[in-house]
Amino acid sequence: MSNGASRHDESGAVRVLYIGGCGRSGSTLLDRMLGELPGFVSTGEVRFIWQRGLVENRICGCGEPFRECPFWRSVGEEAFGGWDALDADDLVALDRSINRHRYLPLLVAPRLSRRFQVRLARYVDVLGRLYAAIDRVSGGACIVDSTKDPPFAFLLRRVPTIDLSIVHLVRDSRGVAFSWTKQVRRPEYRDARFMHTYHPVEMGVRWLVYNACFHLLGRLGVPRLMTRYEEVVASPRREIERMAALVGQDVDKEAFDFLNGRRVDLGVHHTISGNPMRFQQGPIELALDEEWRSRLSPVHRRMVSLFTFPLLVRYGYLGPARPRQ
Repeated sequence: MSNGASRHDESGAVRVLYIGGCGRSGSTLLDRMLGELPGFVSTGEVRFIWQRGLVENRICGCGEPFRECPFWRSVGEEAFGGWDALDADDLVALDRSINRHRYLPLLVAPRLSRRFQVRLARYVDVLGRLYAAIDRVSGGACIVDSTKDPPFAFLLRRVPTIDLSIVHLVRDSRGVAFSWTKQVRRPEYRDARFMHTYHPVEMGVRWLVYNACFHLLGRLGVPRLMTRYEEVVASPRREIERMAALVGQDVDKEAFDFLNGRRVDLGVHHTISGNPMRFQQGPIELALDEEWRSRLSPVHRRMVSLFTFPLLVRYGYLGPARPRQ
């Protein structure tokens, strides 16, 4: 069990540990491992709750459709008196009018646009109610949100009732770029549907932009801890202990019984969205995925390396290893 006072006890704010970075960096696995600890609740990619949850009623990580999931049904009752009280299409449109990279300057300085400020105030109120309800239904656990996208983190920073911390998760840009070229089936659909694929160079540029945004969030005062995918796989307990310390959560050693060397035993979590591995349960071997080293074409490897060179060096993927930042 957890022991000691947490920041939630002291401030009354809802603690959110946001996993930020670029997709295919192990965020879903990290989200679920954190969710195994007492005092943490794994929720997946919360930003997609309106489209993938309310509108499409996709399968929760527990195996139930979103609207039938007992956890999320309770959250909807707590926050809004039930999900049917909301106009889901309106909330999807509201999210799209704010939660975009093009609006990052306005998320940093909303006073630049009165119209944006009005929309932002409305969305901040909705998100404040949503996360407060997750907090109550989970018994005050630290909410692990693996949305990853920078704009949503900038948006959560604006919610006054949220105590936001960032786990900045990075992976070698060439591994990320190669991973996004592979077809990954979505198991929540009965027919054969696959996740989007992207050209390696496009993902290289995204990788650079996404990670630069999380450096900016740290400069804006949001508590930020950086870790590498490779370190999470190699030393999961050490990295998870660092993350728990970031949010002021003391964790007893018995809480790590789900970890046995390089094997992790995962239970059921109520994840809204994320990598298809969110549906896997039971023991999972932690193995470093470096398929890109043999399968990413030399041309694409050189191009991605060129575009992402500054941060590859900073993160220790090229040249001498650098300390965590």
